[in-house]
Amino acid sequence: MNWDDERPRPARTITVGEPIDTHGLAELRERVAALEAEITRTKAEIERKRSIEIAAASLFKS
Repeated sequence: MNWDDERPRPARTITVGEPIDTHGLAELRERVAALEAEITRTKAEIERKRSIEIAAASLFKS
């Protein structure tokens, strides 16, 4: 048994625009999943900041 096979792989840094033609199918699927998770996280932050902006605007309208 090779202990190197048991170690978790370090998370790969994804760079937008990097060449992806050398990636295998599994790597491409992992990349899509990571990018989708980042999109979800970014949209949640946009909504959070938007709700703060709306609350601040309503405070100053009164």
